[in-house]
Amino acid sequence: MPPDTRQRIIRAAMELFAIKGFNSTSVADLLSRTQINSGSLYHFFPGKQDVLVGVLMAYRDGIHPMLLQPAWENVKDPIEKVFALLNGYRIMLLETDCTFGCPIGSLALELHEPDLVVRNLIADNFNAWTGAIEECLDAAGDRIPSETDLRGLAEFILTTMEGAVMQARTHRDIGFYDRSITQLRTYFELLATARQNA
Repeated sequence: MPPDTRQRIIRAAMELFAIKGFNSTSVADLLSRTQINSGSLYHFFPGKQDVLVGVLMAYRDGIHPMLLQPAWENVKDPIEKVFALLNGYRIMLLETDCTFGCPIGSLALELHEPDLVVRNLIADNFNAWTGAIEECLDAAGDRIPSETDLRGLAEFILTTMEGAVMQARTHRDIGFYDRSITQLRTYFELLATARQNA
């Protein structure tokens, strides 16, 4: 069996879950997208839930090469890294006429009662994202008040992004995303001013 078959299934599932959602994606959809037979699929993934686990692990393990490194290429300033990452979501919204959704956020909303393994993997993905942002905030320490809860701020940035994406998708209007990110930029400016005046 070709060694890349498992990766083909994961990639196809990522695409289908993003387009159709997990619940609306069938095994037949996966077979059609990958052009493999059911035996090959079940060799790697006994059930659709196992495919979901594989997808979530791939997102978690790929956060740096798939998401952070492309966004942060040639960006040195730690605060600008935060906004470069957010701009990556903006680009994806524009390229899809505001139908793009954060893959992990979309799955978290769709799966109302995920099993423990799935819920933990979704949490791992969110934690990896906020951890990377927290590192940026820590590196920008001289522009943020010393008493700031950096983890809480990183979680707030994630919440802002997820909510802004959701509103832009709902209204099919990038303005909803842009206004949220502008407000976040203003908040960072206020934090910098507070640090200077401390």
